[in-house]
Amino acid sequence: MDGTAAKNIPLEKQFALAAAVLALAFAVPLWHLVRFAAGDELHSYVLLMPAVCAYLAWQDKNKLSAGAPAKKIAAGFFLAGIFALAGKFVFRSSSPVDELSLTTCSFVLLLAGAGFWIFGTAGMRVLAFPFSMLIFFIPMPDFLRDALETGLQHGSAVVAGWLFSISDVPVLHDGLIFRLPNISLEVAQECSGIHSTMVLFITSLVAGHFFLRSPWRRAALCLFVIPLALLRNGFRVFVLGELCTHIGPQMIDSPIHHRGGPLFFALSLLPFFLLLYLMRRAEAKHQTKQ
Repeated sequence: MDGTAAKNIPLEKQFALAAAVLALAFAVPLWHLVRFAAGDELHSYVLLMPAVCAYLAWQDKNKLSAGAPAKKIAAGFFLAGIFALAGKFVFRSSSPVDELSLTTCSFVLLLAGAGFWIFGTAGMRVLAFPFSMLIFFIPMPDFLRDALETGLQHGSAVVAGWLFSISDVPVLHDGLIFRLPNISLEVAQECSGIHSTMVLFITSLVAGHFFLRSPWRRAALCLFVIPLALLRNGFRVFVLGELCTHIGPQMIDSPIHHRGGPLFFALSLLPFFLLLYLMRRAEAKHQTKQ
């Protein structure tokens, strides 16, 4: 195919072809990623990210126009992608997740390089948000996962301690352990709520992109997820402690403990969407005054 024929192909089709070639080259690690994400509760959202990013890009396709390839920027991303792939072999890790993170990061960097080569700087400015969301396609390395889980774990314990302090239940709070009248509860790392927090954080990014224009309001909506996550997890520990105290210690094995995550996640959506509504309303009033 000569250069003239290539220029007549729509930009989105050129990129789709480049993405298909890259996906074929990374077929084995991408298959491993799919199998890993399907079996890991935290990373289940990874499977949805290609569809989410493709939809976000499709929403802005009419804003794209042919431009000169950003060859230098593209070369930088290509080089970074090659280094990330090489890092898998140079810095051998005992964690398969860390190796998977490097190979997926390489794929995303090379894909971004193809974007700059095909769409140019102006086109990638239009598609900046869909491409930036691809970071959630990369599985979280173990050190980052441990750090986030530990932070949420300890923060949730602090919030639960505040809630117990204003209740009628006598409790001895010692770090992550709550000693109640007939049972002791420990906020385990598995109870950090990291999965629902990640899902809500991604939701805040997408919702802010679609419904808010102000950068600071978008940032505030995302940051609101952090205290909301701590409040949700702390409230869950508090409710479980109340049930164990007033009904019996057998409530530690109740569905509200083992399968109550979706319920408390749904409850956390109420203040989240309320804040989004208030921000959107305030933004509309501000625009009307102008």
